[in-house]
Amino acid sequence: MASFRTLDDLSPKGRRVLVRVDLNVPMRDGEISDASRIERVAETLTSLADGGARVVVMSHFGRPRGRVTSSMSLRPLAGPLSRALGGRAVGFVADCICEDAEAAVAALGDGDILLLENLRFHPGEENNDPAFAEALARLGDAYVGEAFSAAHRAHASVVGVAAHLPAYAGRLMQSELEALDGALENPKRPLAAVIGGAKVSSKLEVLGNLVGRVDMLIIGGGMANTFLHAQGIAVGKSLCERDMAETARGIMGAAEAAGCEVILPTDGVTATRFADGATRTVTAIDAVAEDAMILDIGPDSAAAIAARLEHIATLVWNGPLGAFELDGFDHGTNLVARAAARLSRDGRLVSVAGGGDTVAALANAGALEDFSYVSTAGGAFLEWLEGKPLPGVAALQT
Repeated sequence: MASFRTLDDLSPKGRRVLVRVDLNVPMRDGEISDASRIERVAETLTSLADGGARVVVMSHFGRPRGRVTSSMSLRPLAGPLSRALGGRAVGFVADCICEDAEAAVAALGDGDILLLENLRFHPGEENNDPAFAEALARLGDAYVGEAFSAAHRAHASVVGVAAHLPAYAGRLMQSELEALDGALENPKRPLAAVIGGAKVSSKLEVLGNLVGRVDMLIIGGGMANTFLHAQGIAVGKSLCERDMAETARGIMGAAEAAGCEVILPTDGVTATRFADGATRTVTAIDAVAEDAMILDIGPDSAAAIAARLEHIATLVWNGPLGAFELDGFDHGTNLVARAAARLSRDGRLVSVAGGGDTVAALANAGALEDFSYVSTAGGAFLEWLEGKPLPGVAALQT
């Protein structure tokens, strides 16, 4: 991985530091349902403020499409951000580029923190408009990238501002990049990947990239059904992209050529209804009834995967192995996740996971806290798995 400057290279005292974070937290009935993104940027903001920086926090929220949208204002997040910072005061200004914003930044003292209004209220943010990026850059003396979850977007606050100011990686960004570097770029081997989820088509580039990098590719979830179908195995009424069969066979061929072992389920848990508490039937994978759906990997498959992890040094995980959100169909994901968590806790496995459904599945299994690193990024983590360069990371590189 190319080198990048971190907060250890920044002398913050008296300097206006623009920090691009991701406060795009989920809301339910007007309340934050998961504040983890706010909590995870606290270390960087606290470190800068304690060092005497005049901290200017930038973020997007939702998709207002370049228009001021009151329901997507960042104003309600100033309080939760303050609480995450141990009660430290967080100012707010109702725009990100205007005379009021300039005056608010100019009024900051050493150690003060100011939150700017939603960047995406301006079309120049998502368009990476040079004038908008320059206007933001005028508010700061240094730039800190702390939003890996937005690093796959070539937006003004992600790449444009970094072109005008000395750029540094925040603590969360630094942790993310170091974890990802250790997972795919310079891993301890053997290296395995668990890739689950619904569709092969949504992770085609991921699979294509990984077969040339990992020693073992474990495929679960709905996409496993497509690979089974491609081998002539009947999967009943299971989710299956039958038009992707040739593509699946191509991936299998590429894996064989690269010396990558592909692991597919040998048994499954089926039901005739996609519903909580539906009657479960455990069956060999080549004996699925015509009216049944495979909704989880079976106990033999889960136990076999868990046993294989005993001999793995590094694990990358993206996507559940079954319909974990349904009552009764999370056992396979839970068993494998708990095995990976135990090995990680014992120091025998480096485990890196990411993606929204992945985080939810690991949390459901009670395994989240024991993984070596869990990324809260969605699209950026997926594009990293695809082997694509991330503009927000490239902007920080020296």
